[in-house]
Amino acid sequence: RRSKFSEYVVQLREKQKVKRIYGLLETQFHNNFEKANKQKGVTGENLIKLLERRFDNVIYRLGFAPSRKSARQLIRHRHLLVNDQIVDIPSYIISPGDVIKVREKSKTLDLIHNSLKRTKDNVYSWLTIDKASLTGTFLQVPERVDVPLNANEQLIVELYSK
Repeated sequence: RRSKFSEYVVQLREKQKVKRIYGLLETQFHNNFEKANKQKGVTGENLIKLLERRFDNVIYRLGFAPSRKSARQLIRHRHLLVNDQIVDIPSYIISPGDVIKVREKSKTLDLIHNSLKRTKDNVYSWLTIDKASLTGTFLQVPERVDVPLNANEQLIVELYSK
């Protein structure tokens, strides 16, 4: 047996890990990478920032959902508002200053309340949450050092640059 993995395998595993963490398909992930690659700055950091700005991820980070999958379901079932507008697209990119609310009809959902009980207050510096009114605000695009992601995005950039 080979004890050491090839460089390609290490890069591929890193990409697959990040894809699974954010719950993306290959095409979605590739499209996000292309967007990040076109932006100015470090491509790997831009990719992580883009993934963190996805609506489903922001809902999960705010604590409205116990997982990104359940966050996607809450969004698809139209339980959430962005700036008082219904948004049912999990890949919607949240902008700094956007206010995310739970709809009046949905404020009684046990899933949301149980999830909020398990989360601490204002864990992330780029988000604020008001548990009483079930609203959260996306303050700014997070810096890479602030994102609790155990992944080496540089390996993903190297993989795609082949």
